[in-house]
Amino acid sequence: MALVICRRFPGSFCGMPSHPALIKNHVNKKLLGQTCEDCVLTAKMISTDTRMAATLKLLKRLRYRAFCNPFTYSATQSVACWNMRSCTWRKGQDSPENSLCHPAKKVNICSTSASGRILTISSTLPSLEVSRASASKASTLKPGSPRAMRVDEEDVETFDSFEDPRVFLQLRPEYQLHSYNRSETCQPLSVSEGELILHKLTVYQDNLQPQIIADYFCKLSSLPEEQHPVLLSSASFALLCQLSVKNINLFDAPDLISILKAFVSLGIPHSHSMLDVFETKFCHKVWEMSLDQLLLVADLWRYLGRRVPRFLKIFFSYLNLHWKELSLSQLIHLIYIIGESRQAPQDLMKKLESLILKYIDLINLEEVGTICLGFFKSSSSLSEFVMRKMGDLACADMQHLSSYALVNILKMFRFTHVDHVNFMNQFGQIAPQRIPSLGVQGVMHLTLACSALRILDEGVMNAVAASLPPRVAYCRSKDVAKILWSFGTLNYKPPNAEEFYSSLINEIHRKMPEFNRYPEHLLTCLLGLAFSEYFPVELIDFALSPGFVRLAQERSKFEVTKELYTLDGTVGIECPDYRGNRLSSHLQQKALEMLWNLARKDMNSKPEFLEALFLLETMLGGPQYVKHHMILPHTRSSDLEVQLDVNMKPLPFNREATPTEDVAKLRLKHVGISLTDDLMNQLLKGKSRGHLQGETESDSGQQPMKLEEKAAIPMGSSLCNTADRLEAMEMAGLCPPACRQAPQVKLAIQLTNKNQYCYGSRDLLGLHNMKRRQLNQLGYHVVELSHWEWLPLLKRTRLEKLAFLHEKVFTSAL
Repeated sequence: MALVICRRFPGSFCGMPSHPALIKNHVNKKLLGQTCEDCVLTAKMISTDTRMAATLKLLKRLRYRAFCNPFTYSATQSVACWNMRSCTWRKGQDSPENSLCHPAKKVNICSTSASGRILTISSTLPSLEVSRASASKASTLKPGSPRAMRVDEEDVETFDSFEDPRVFLQLRPEYQLHSYNRSETCQPLSVSEGELILHKLTVYQDNLQPQIIADYFCKLSSLPEEQHPVLLSSASFALLCQLSVKNINLFDAPDLISILKAFVSLGIPHSHSMLDVFETKFCHKVWEMSLDQLLLVADLWRYLGRRVPRFLKIFFSYLNLHWKELSLSQLIHLIYIIGESRQAPQDLMKKLESLILKYIDLINLEEVGTICLGFFKSSSSLSEFVMRKMGDLACADMQHLSSYALVNILKMFRFTHVDHVNFMNQFGQIAPQRIPSLGVQGVMHLTLACSALRILDEGVMNAVAASLPPRVAYCRSKDVAKILWSFGTLNYKPPNAEEFYSSLINEIHRKMPEFNRYPEHLLTCLLGLAFSEYFPVELIDFALSPGFVRLAQERSKFEVTKELYTLDGTVGIECPDYRGNRLSSHLQQKALEMLWNLARKDMNSKPEFLEALFLLETMLGGPQYVKHHMILPHTRSSDLEVQLDVNMKPLPFNREATPTEDVAKLRLKHVGISLTDDLMNQLLKGKSRGHLQGETESDSGQQPMKLEEKAAIPMGSSLCNTADRLEAMEMAGLCPPACRQAPQVKLAIQLTNKNQYCYGSRDLLGLHNMKRRQLNQLGYHVVELSHWEWLPLLKRTRLEKLAFLHEKVFTSAL
């Protein structure tokens, strides 16, 4: 049994730390003649021996943790390496709420060997801490080699957002000239050699040249990985850092790069104040360095996980003058750096796009994925021409395109809304086989790309739905939201719909704390479910509660008023028994005004809509017979409403359209062509229209005529006459509301466009399908002026358009 009990004495003993700790030996590390059982102090032994448990309890000190990690334990050498708990996180992430984050404490290393040599390094380096988890990971990963595909579930879900995007750097030897490779370090340094350097540093600190300081950093970074925490917590290393800052103006560019490499190898925390000094110095050196050096420096900062906007801004200014000098490998690497930094001047991105075209025939498949990811992350668009070129490259050998690159290409197609049909067809063939071995984040991006491009591939969607229920626990709140939104948007229910939706709804309940951090994701989930006719009442009640509404408005970086209004309006129609929370009248009014302004501006900018509105007014008898408004404001689109009485005649219900002063003008102006049954038959059968006074009509660009110039032509029935028109106008302007007839038929006329349907089909998308479902529930007849019918008619004669609208309105009313 190997038990070490540390007791406190007035001074330190044998290099032990001032705070007691329990030391455990690793199972695989034992002395000759020992067994694993002799080396391991198990929890069972502690729990059964009350004296031992009491001893350990006394040894425990509140708010202090020390970890013993012997990296060598043999007959010739035994070194205990202390890893201090750290708050170092890559990519600028915040540390967990409950993590212990203390300054590095006094650490002593007892290193023994056959010769009896004892080394003690005791000191402190404030704010220089190392992540134990990162150190452990670094010892098990093999940088420089691509991650092999593995089939077990946990490995499928493992995604290294830091290393995976860097795989392309292994594909060309040229990348090594301007990128950091962790496997390439200085000559390995032994512990004794490290001790000697630290000793020299202490003795000759006032006489060290800048090149020697840089050399010391390089050599010390080559110490065994397990010695790094010891080094970082030593006073000698703190002194070395102080000397580097003191002599910062004496270093040339290669020395600065060498020191920055050492920082990366040693795992210096990205938030350390010392790095501010080095960033400033690199900013001053930009114009003195080559492209390779600048890319390497940017790559090192990225590897440290530190954002350096000042350096990148100057670097990009340099590139604006030297962009034509970029080689292919430099170009791809630069796009990667731009993507990871999430910043890019758009004028520079346009220049880089021209370089992509220059090298397009030399770019490999993985580099296509890197380009797409870099532009996507920096929110920089690519032209349709370039996207089609890259899509063609991927199509040429998609079987050998990695799933990671495939997802990145789809992200950019989603961002640019380019419909590369051949690419999507091939994607539909290979995706179902790859989805089971793809992590849920990748599955989410594939699904979201399909919905954004309006492409419904049942094979892909079925594969997604089949693969998710067993591993739904790996989904983030964002993944659940985007997947539900995608299925709802495409208006598709897979064969295992009940299992699929129940598993995702249950996961929403489990992830409520996460939805409190990202409230917009909960609203996305519920809208996606509503499109698919699923209404989890408890979740809806929570989402519409005053507390969550306030939380969503305060925390979300997006405007969520429209989402809240759409959810609230949907529940009001489709859940008549719902008695939970509803949106306040103030927010409803705010959303209504916002959506109506957007819808009115959008529709009034479309000539095809203005033509339909004018012709409907002409056909029915005037603007009082047609109302352009949002029947269901929460569905975010407007309609043309028409009401018919029991005799199928239009009712002048839109009083707002005819001001009182215009009523007299309407009574005096009754000029037009009466449409009889015989005339309508001739129009519909395509007979000669010579008797129609030889009227020549304009094309689709015809402007609506003013009411004073052309009288309305009511076509509510085939026997229209002046008396009918006068009666209708008197109803509109003179009859009180109580005298009006109740409408027998309410029509919601909708002028659709291709973006309301799945790509290449006539299947409505989720929101628009939900709108029609709700209109039907409210008693409306939906009349669709589809884009494939109406747009070609815009080039035909006016009477042909009127005949088409007449048939649509009155046939659908029957």
